[in-house]
Amino acid sequence: MVCDMPLFGSHLSIAGGYEKAVYHAAELGMDTVQIFTKNNNQWRAKKLTEEDCEKFRTAVKETGIRTPCAHDSYLINLASPDPELFQKSVGALTVELERAEALGLAGVVMHPGSHVKDTPENGLKRIAEGIDVVHKSTAGFNCQLWLETTAGQGTNLGYQFEHLRDIIQQVQEPERLSVCVDTCHIFAAGYPLITEAEYKATFQQFDEIVGIERIRAFHLNDSKKPLGSRVDRHEHIGEGELGLEPFRHVVNDPRFAEIPMYLETKKEDRKGEEMDAVNLRILKSLIG
Repeated sequence: MVCDMPLFGSHLSIAGGYEKAVYHAAELGMDTVQIFTKNNNQWRAKKLTEEDCEKFRTAVKETGIRTPCAHDSYLINLASPDPELFQKSVGALTVELERAEALGLAGVVMHPGSHVKDTPENGLKRIAEGIDVVHKSTAGFNCQLWLETTAGQGTNLGYQFEHLRDIIQQVQEPERLSVCVDTCHIFAAGYPLITEAEYKATFQQFDEIVGIERIRAFHLNDSKKPLGSRVDRHEHIGEGELGLEPFRHVVNDPRFAEIPMYLETKKEDRKGEEMDAVNLRILKSLIG
């Protein structure tokens, strides 16, 4: 069955200016874009100026790019049992949401966190508590936090749909939380996607546990590692353990029409062409 097309995009660099990512996405024929609003491996952030925001918003308007989002810093860990790191993470996530709101982004994709030496239950509770503090500091914001499904490496939380449910149920403003589903991550976490029956069963499970209406975005990545490996290694579309069929299911699912779907595959060229363009072409070829 042919449905309305989802919005395809990629995570692109803001080197040279935030607006550069928007124009690059448009040049590649994309509908949306994901960015970092600051260096993702540093706590400190260069000040976001009014000029930065104006140029970005103008680029979005000129190109017709829709539902741009950000990904938060990899340093943030709201599940940390270390009080100092927890407080630092809460402050950093607040800044991430403030910057995203100023740029006019729809959401900030966030890894739930890692419980380290503590229990998963305590880690999930701290994540909810941290999000409550962030929400209190950003009252009235349009930009949402989008919890990302994870592969479950180490003590990372978010690899079970129940983890997302528990966080959402524990926060004081659940209406401000949504979910970003990463295809590589859920497959590596043990959720099968390849056959149509597997795909339907996995998303039925998601719907029963979290609610399909919570999904605001997808990360479309193939997986270098097999089902249930709990190892997070992205691969180009159709070149990993997932193959093409899971992506065919997703892009033709009428429930996800108009949902932004971002590539997070390796930035490289083949035969003079960016792989983002190649992956985008493959995804579009699967529609219908």
